[in-house]
Amino acid sequence: MTHSGRILAFVLAGGEGRRLRPLTADRAKPAVRFAGDYRIIDFALANLVNSLVAPIYVLAQYKPDSLIEHLRRAWCPHWPVRARLPATAEGYGGTADAVYRSLELIERHRPQAVAVFAADHVYRMDVRQMARFHAARNADVTVAAISVPVETASSFGVMAVRPDGIIDEFEEKPAAPRPVPGNARLAYVSMGNYLFKPASLKAVLEQVIGCGGADFGRHILPGLPGSGYRALAYDFARNKVPGVRDYEEPAYWRDVGTLEALDQARRDVAGRRPRLDLRNPAWPIGPERARGIDLPQRLARASA
Repeated sequence: MTHSGRILAFVLAGGEGRRLRPLTADRAKPAVRFAGDYRIIDFALANLVNSLVAPIYVLAQYKPDSLIEHLRRAWCPHWPVRARLPATAEGYGGTADAVYRSLELIERHRPQAVAVFAADHVYRMDVRQMARFHAARNADVTVAAISVPVETASSFGVMAVRPDGIIDEFEEKPAAPRPVPGNARLAYVSMGNYLFKPASLKAVLEQVIGCGGADFGRHILPGLPGSGYRALAYDFARNKVPGVRDYEEPAYWRDVGTLEALDQARRDVAGRRPRLDLRNPAWPIGPERARGIDLPQRLARASA
């Protein structure tokens, strides 16, 4: 049996969220309210916590005060979730630069895998299942992937993937997205969630940052296929979490980067039979799961 091992997580929460204005005029995009007391970032954090991933570092930058206050109040007392800000006034140059400036944390924690997750998507995911896929295939990087209508795919990183999961091509936000073989209506896209071997992450970051790159989607992932690194796609549709009802949409995932998308996702979680039911005690979205957990014992069991 292949074990997922210890996982260190970075949650990318530094974007401005310009398409969500005026909601982001005075707060970070991940700190925008979603439904009730939930914030957008709670989905990424809950998926990591429910998967017993620790520690978690939230890489913040734009208007971080409301985000840090939410983390301090809701998450930090119960789980090792830590906000991390740029050390200089210039801030991070991009998502890859943010992780590059945090490489000393990998040396400190010595994980077997590093998760780099976006903070601004609405979904449920058992990260340990993705980690077992990553470990079993000896991948240098694994990209969580999902099929979306081809007309919306130009907003994402689009991949060409072999039947065994190897990524042959990664194109960030292409004007003409490549459809999946046999279905011209769909494209296979990145969810913005990655797992890396620590040594591979360090090597690619040093190489790309040294050449002036700063972003995972634009500068790192497009160069990995054919580079000697094993880059694989993990099909999100195969991920199963407990407590999901039969009326929910299988493999629900939404990028809520626009006001229209955010409004639709809020409607998707409303009503008696929502597409994504937040009333799931087996996989709560808030920090409830973190309370009362014997963290060292549970992490040891997850890594065994």
